[in-house]
Amino acid sequence: MRHSFPHPQRPLTHLNRKGEAAMVDVSAKPPLRREAIAEGRILLQPATLDLIRKNQVKKGDVLSIARIAGIQAAKQTQYLIPLCHQIPLSKVQVDFEVRPKAIHITATAITVAPTGVEMEALTAVSIAALTIYDMCKAADKKMRIEGVKLVKKTKAASLI
Repeated sequence: MRHSFPHPQRPLTHLNRKGEAAMVDVSAKPPLRREAIAEGRILLQPATLDLIRKNQVKKGDVLSIARIAGIQAAKQTQYLIPLCHQIPLSKVQVDFEVRPKAIHITATAITVAPTGVEMEALTAVSIAALTIYDMCKAADKKMRIEGVKLVKKTKAASLI
């Protein structure tokens, strides 16, 4: 079952009655299988992309390290974003597509929980892109990260 994104006019859920930041209480919500897919890209110079393709970046295998960084980051989202819930991750997958002027990054996060997994997918994409940036900064001064966004989220009754 696919869900639409909340309407921008809805009240903010992370505020208490006094207007202070507060964590949302999800204790009454049932655990559901939830999946989120996020994407983004990092623009690089052709010579830098060639170094990555040939695994000749001095710091190592850029895409393998960025993949691990993205997965680790998804697992740490609760510590990076103050009001995120601690959720059990069933799967995090980070994929790369090397294109002529950029590397396209896609992250999929899956959980069975009472709340969504969007922030974990977005965090995975963001940190994977930042890792590529860090590993290539000596070779490319014109890199640019852009287009990080949630592209899909779903939830369905779990088998619990």
